[in-house]
Amino acid sequence: MLKKILVTALLFVSPLLLAQNEPAKTEAKPHGYVGAEMCGMCHKTEKQGKQLSIWQESKHAQAYKTLLTDEANKIAKEKGFTTPAAKTPECLKCHVTAYGVDASLLGPKFNMEDGVQCESCHGAGADYKMLSIMKDKEKAIANGLQIHTDLKTFCATCHNSQSPTYKEGWDAEASFQKIKHDIPKGN
Repeated sequence: MLKKILVTALLFVSPLLLAQNEPAKTEAKPHGYVGAEMCGMCHKTEKQGKQLSIWQESKHAQAYKTLLTDEANKIAKEKGFTTPAAKTPECLKCHVTAYGVDASLLGPKFNMEDGVQCESCHGAGADYKMLSIMKDKEKAIANGLQIHTDLKTFCATCHNSQSPTYKEGWDAEASFQKIKHDIPKGN
């Protein structure tokens, strides 16, 4: 009888003892932001699909600058904000990449005035920017590259009814076609 009790106790206690000896799980270190200028060094050529110029010609590249307009300040005031649009967190969270992240994560070439730039959609690039990593899609993803397949959900984090300029019936897929910047096949 005593033997059964000891065996039963060991079955329940030993996993607890083993768990105490496991190393503590650490949270993943956040990736740093490098900025559009750094991304553009490689993503500007015909071979790379001219991604930089497509972004530069988009409304995303102008997102911060729109907050500097009288119209944006009027909207901010109508919404009850007491600060200009370019200083209002509720505006900046969608008009600036990496708004609100710890300043230590912003690289020397990062510029918030670049608006909604590469890393807004593709993730902070400090750990996947190297060519040796970018050539291996899985390695790039493991180092922070984000690839979104559900555009409607992803884009709706900013393009939604909380935005004062949102238009009902906004079509994420149609809008994406205006900024699409694939790498041509064979490259």
